[in-house]
Amino acid sequence: MKSSDKGLRRIFRAFQHSIDGIIATFKSESAFRQDIALCVLAIILSCFLDVSTLSRIIMLFSLAFIIIAELVNTAIETIIDRISPIKHPLSKKAKDIGSAIVMITIICVCALWCALIFFN
Repeated sequence: MKSSDKGLRRIFRAFQHSIDGIIATFKSESAFRQDIALCVLAIILSCFLDVSTLSRIIMLFSLAFIIIAELVNTAIETIIDRISPIKHPLSKKAKDIGSAIVMITIICVCALWCALIFFN
């Protein structure tokens, strides 16, 4: 369904839809809440690390990719569940791929943090 909003009103509505998506995901997905908790702990940890300002900025921004990956995974799972509650190999495949996106993102962020901490 295409919106008839234009200009700043469209931007405001899009922003509100984005906030609604984050809130809905937070309320319904324990994995998302766990990722948020992990990111909060990582932000606190970053304050105590002896790294350059640029490294710290890179480390902090990398955490956003975990949240993005979890949102993508939740969107995939929601679409699959909406299409049909019946188990199907292609539904499992799509959900597994979404999960893999999150896992690979977390591994990459951990590797990045280790590289920036130990080779700074």
